[in-house]
Amino acid sequence: MNFPSDLKYTKEHEWVRVEGDVATIGITEFAQSELGDIVFIDINTVGDSIGQDEIFGAVEAVKTVSDLFMPISGEVLEKNDDLDSSPESVNSDPYGAGWMIKVKMSNPSEMDGLLSAETYREMVGH
Repeated sequence: MNFPSDLKYTKEHEWVRVEGDVATIGITEFAQSELGDIVFIDINTVGDSIGQDEIFGAVEAVKTVSDLFMPISGEVLEKNDDLDSSPESVNSDPYGAGWMIKVKMSNPSEMDGLLSAETYREMVGH
């Protein structure tokens, strides 16, 4: 299982990659493996300012629906429109083509409270 060391992670299984003041967010390889085959991504929060730990969307798999939680506060700049037609990208490439949203961070210091790859790997038992 892959846990890229350049990312930060949440206990709710989201990952964050920061470039300047923009954070790209998705779900981890562990999360997608637990969910199974992903069939739909529901994100309609573009333009909204969302606080840390608030829900920014949902991911629907064959057997379940799971909320997506915001790892850091900020304004949702864009969503990955490719997921509308290819939600399975989250299964096949969760850290690349399967990214979900890009956010302009309003409080970058919140990143300090997120998990390192090593800590997240230990939390999920891998």
